[in-house]
Amino acid sequence: MSSKVIDKVLALLAQGYPQGIPRQDYFPLLALLTRSLAEDEVVAIAQMVLRGSGSDGDTDTASVPEIRAAIHVVTETELTGEEIDRVAARLAAAGWPLAAPAR
Repeated sequence: MSSKVIDKVLALLAQGYPQGIPRQDYFPLLALLTRSLAEDEVVAIAQMVLRGSGSDGDTDTASVPEIRAAIHVVTETELTGEEIDRVAARLAAAGWPLAAPAR
């Protein structure tokens, strides 16, 4: 797992979501990440995002098995194009080359 890749993705997520990632974007974001990154990288990114996602000092938490389960749910579930496009557009605006819609 490359810490450079993880750091770059986290920096781009911070640019794309300066106020934090809203819950409704979690699954579409996982779907986009799993298209281009190894599962271990996605897990590490998800853990770091969840640690810093709360407002007023609150944080969301999820264990590694819970994150892996969510990744598998996403890869087996058909998300709407609108969900993916919404997140992809936000990330693309921040300069993320991996965020182009699949269509």
